Amino acid sequence: MENLIDIRDLSVDEIQELVRVALDIAADPSRYSEKCRGKKLATLFFEPSTRTRLSFEAAMYELGGNVLGFSEAQSSSASKGESVSDTARMVSCYADIIAMRHPKEGAPLVAASKASVPVINAGDGGHNHPTQTLTDLLTIWREKGRLSDLTIGLCGDLKFGRTVHSLVAAMSRYPGIRFILISPEELRVPGYIRKDVMTANGIPFEETTDFVSAMPQLDVLYMTRVQKERFFNEADYIRLKDMFILTPEKLAYAKEDLCIMHPLPRVNEIATAVDDDPRAAYFRQALNGKYIRMALIMKLLGVK
Repeated sequence: MENLIDIRDLSVDEIQELVRVALDIAADPSRYSEKCRGKKLATLFFEPSTRTRLSFEAAMYELGGNVLGFSEAQSSSASKGESVSDTARMVSCYADIIAMRHPKEGAPLVAASKASVPVINAGDGGHNHPTQTLTDLLTIWREKGRLSDLTIGLCGDLKFGRTVHSLVAAMSRYPGIRFILISPEELRVPGYIRKDVMTANGIPFEETTDFVSAMPQLDVLYMTRVQKERFFNEADYIRLKDMFILTPEKLAYAKEDLCIMHPLPRVNEIATAVDDDPRAAYFRQALNGKYIRMALIMKLLGVK
């Protein structure tokens, strides 16, 4: 594997190996503190990010490497009209590996076709977010001890949520997976995900607007925010944004060992009163993002 653009670029065995290395890093980070000494990561973030950008930077620093880059398009030559292709070729002269976030679907793929160093897709529009999916898989493994035989509830914005699309694609390759899709009618999972991923792989799923009735069935609940930046109509955003809010009252119907996840940032779709519940895994999930990105950087740079 030379780049990571889509979670399906990785085989199940490659994912398992990344999880294994990430678990080893989490158990003893000091063993990895010099693995990327002298290497440079370029973070090209054409779209705002906190967790993804900082976790990539933290990952590279903890591997002993260095980081350069920018955190918004306005602070790059894109504001002067430079193409993604030219940016990728130019940055390849200065860095050993690139992590790119871009609002346009397919931009990291274009960058990878022109760069002379590995490119990691750190999120492209509503399309893909493979390192978030690796974070999610590591979290499910650490919380549940398996990646098979799970009923997974996906709740909120399932139409524009790139984390949801990538997670469905990844989990559909494991046996015994079932999805319950909880969303307003306007924010249902896109038809191509239902047809080309779930139906094509024989994955059972159901769609519902009834949050509470779905709750007792779930092993994993993956909450997402309704993303204002993906809406053209603010009135639609305001109408839909508070439809599904996780509260302690709703959790009364859930399993004792439910794993609650969220890619963050949270707005108000999980009440802060849930944070102290031991089933709330979303801040542990954020930490797992650093470990899995450390493992991925090493893999792409050919570091043992």
